[in-house]
Amino acid sequence: MANDLQVLNALDVAKTQLYHFTAIVIAGMGFFTDAYDLFCISMVTKLLGRIYYHHDNALKPGSLPPNVSAAVNGVAFCGTLAGQLFFGWLGDKMGRKKVYGMTLMIMVICSIASGLSFGHTPKSVMTTLCFFRFWLGFGIGGDYPLSATIMSEYANKKTRGAFIAAVFAMQGFGILAGGMVAIIVSSAFKGAFPAPAYEVDALASTVSQADFVWRIILMFGAIPAGLTYYWRMKMPETARYTALVAKNLKQAANDMSKVLQVEIEAEPEKVAVISEAKGANEFGLFSKEFLRRHGLHLLGTASTWFLLDIAFYSQNLFQKDIFSAIGWIPPAQTMNALEEVYKIARAQTLIALCSTVPGYWFTVAFIDRIGRFAIQLMGFFFMTVFMFALALPYHHWTLKDNRIGFVVMYSLTFFFANFGPNATTFVVPAEIFPARLRSTCHGISAAAGKAGAMVGAFGFLYAAQPTDPTKTDAGYPPGIGVRNSLIVLGCVNFLGMLFTFLVPESNGKSLEEMSRENEGEEETVAEMRATSGRTVPV
Repeated sequence: MANDLQVLNALDVAKTQLYHFTAIVIAGMGFFTDAYDLFCISMVTKLLGRIYYHHDNALKPGSLPPNVSAAVNGVAFCGTLAGQLFFGWLGDKMGRKKVYGMTLMIMVICSIASGLSFGHTPKSVMTTLCFFRFWLGFGIGGDYPLSATIMSEYANKKTRGAFIAAVFAMQGFGILAGGMVAIIVSSAFKGAFPAPAYEVDALASTVSQADFVWRIILMFGAIPAGLTYYWRMKMPETARYTALVAKNLKQAANDMSKVLQVEIEAEPEKVAVISEAKGANEFGLFSKEFLRRHGLHLLGTASTWFLLDIAFYSQNLFQKDIFSAIGWIPPAQTMNALEEVYKIARAQTLIALCSTVPGYWFTVAFIDRIGRFAIQLMGFFFMTVFMFALALPYHHWTLKDNRIGFVVMYSLTFFFANFGPNATTFVVPAEIFPARLRSTCHGISAAAGKAGAMVGAFGFLYAAQPTDPTKTDAGYPPGIGVRNSLIVLGCVNFLGMLFTFLVPESNGKSLEEMSRENEGEEETVAEMRATSGRTVPV
């Protein structure tokens, strides 16, 4: 029945036009901000250590203790997980548009508040920073299910995958922007306030003005989010939510007539049919009917996202080894505080430019040609291959002559993460579930991903420590070593490849076809027609 609605058919066959690109930018700026906010903290953690955890007469600059470092880096992930579940559910209950503005305002307010973290002691500054970054993550979490659902419900059948992937690909630009802002701010302060290296004068190497640098970098994230707030509020509710969930065909037709600039009939005669027929399709998330139709699909989208993010976020483990191995970042004591921020930002921006951003846009180019399933399977396969290729001859890669090869293999791993499951795990959950549960199911899948991110970022931070207690980083217990960690990650990627077989291919199909929202409705409609002459239905 849903397939017969003119307003939904018009969306499915609509030519790509300016409004589609406007929607990509409006939804994508949320992801730009998300990536900026989650990424920029990694560039200032060493600076925070120098400012707030300086020890007199220490050979190396101050650094954040392991528990503080884990909290500062990880608290936003906890907020994101909670936000994905809460706003995913709320988006299905209240409508996508109403909730969309809320998430953006939380992001703007908490970006600014993070930079204004206050306190008289290091502990109080870190506590307020963690508090605001949790709520920043909460807003970011809401953006995942809402942006994906809105874009999937606006897009046409032919290019829907590319549109949703393009929204997600804005993360790449957010990562680049984070690096560029850090480079510009640290360069400006470095030029204005020269300082000696740490080994020359430990105290003078961190100028008092350095405290402004990390605050400016964190607060800058509010600007792109704030700029798109007005446009988000101007977007109409998606036609699929208005027609299939709110049951208001007239409003859906009016909204889409303005958006697509074509005349769409309201079809009032179908309102009663949809209202009568909806009983067959009103099953809830925890019902047997949902389990029968979509249980394996939800397991597939959640498990693949969980497994991907374990591997994807564990990349932070190896970045410091790689950067120092190829000479991008000299030993900390040979630099002053602002120089260190500059060098870290430059290195991370180059990695993003060379492997992260191209991978995203390869997905955009090919997702509607070769399909979601093929890209995800290929991505997991190559990630598995490169992880084992790094792990098995690990000693070979640590030799000075072979370090460039290690960097190339490392970059390829994350190229195939982005031209692979990192993009498809975001796209598919927005396409295969019913309209009234779409945002919730996407939120559940994304939250599983963030749980994987926590395992990747923190579980492996401890696991990758050397087995020899004398060689571990300060404050960390012995682990299983980098080589064994890489072998485990290779196995995780292989599992992701297997779980991909639970996820259906949605390429070229309408959302209603994928979610099977017509199933059961045809029978109800046929029964209504057969009994239309009777006063009491059989």
